Amino acid sequence: MSITFRHAKRADVAAVVAMLRDDPLGSGREAADISTYLAAYDAMAREASNHLIVGLQGQRIVATYQITFISGLSLAASRRAQIESVRVAADLRGQKIGEQLMQDAENRARVAGCKLLQLTSNASRDRARAFYERLGFTPSHVGYKRVLD
Repeated sequence: MSITFRHAKRADVAAVVAMLRDDPLGSGREAADISTYLAAYDAMAREASNHLIVGLQGQRIVATYQITFISGLSLAASRRAQIESVRVAADLRGQKIGEQLMQDAENRARVAGCKLLQLTSNASRDRARAFYERLGFTPSHVGYKRVLD
């Protein structure tokens, strides 16, 4: 199944949020009010190195991810790409769409001059972690988060 990837449009936000909500973690943490997400999309759109990408099968949005390009000094001043919010429509999982999505992310990272593609995955997402490792990602770091009130 071939998927076409493009930058998300503001009109795509509701479909993206629906995918974020469509799993055990997302169903408990994503809000129902779309206005918050539209404001976040507008902020992301103003950031030149922050991109929301959608994957389409025909006209239907079936996949999404966020990619942010980060310049830094570590690793000999290597530019890196951070991947977040990777999702594939529930009814299409297991059909290699995730592999196409990650290949698209890698291609965009290479074009942006990145030497490293990195992501985090919730510790409870065993299948996601196995998927990333199958694609050659290594669990090289321990991640930490702190909620700011």
